[in-house]
Amino acid sequence: MVRQANDEGRPARRPVVPAVPGHPWGAPADTTTMKAMVDNLPANVTWAGFGIGRMQMPMAAQAVLLGGNVRVGLEDNLYLDRGVLASNGQLVERASEIITRMGGRVLSPAEGREKMNLKRR
Repeated sequence: MVRQANDEGRPARRPVVPAVPGHPWGAPADTTTMKAMVDNLPANVTWAGFGIGRMQMPMAAQAVLLGGNVRVGLEDNLYLDRGVLASNGQLVERASEIITRMGGRVLSPAEGREKMNLKRR
C-alpha cells in the first residue's frame, strides 16, 4: 500500500509499517523472513518489528539488529517466561532491556509520538 501510494505520487508523510513474522498461517518468525520484509519496504517508512507468542522478544532483538523499532504487548504475547503470565509493563521492561543491552536507545513517549507523527491525546 505504501509503495503504491509512492508510485502514484502521493506518499504518506510518515507511514508506520509493521514487520510481523510468526502469525499463524503467515511467514515464519526467523531472521531471514524479517530481513526480507524490511528489504522490501520503501525508504520513506518507519517500521516496527515484533513476533507472536514465544517469538516476541527474539523478533524484537532482530528488529534492533536491522535498525527498526520494536513493538511489544499483551495483544501478541501473554507470557513473560514459560508459564509466567506477564503484564504489559513487564513486556515493555523486557524489550527495553534488550534494546539497551544491544546498544540502542528507548524513545520517550513524546519522542515516539513525534517519530510516528502522532498527536498527544
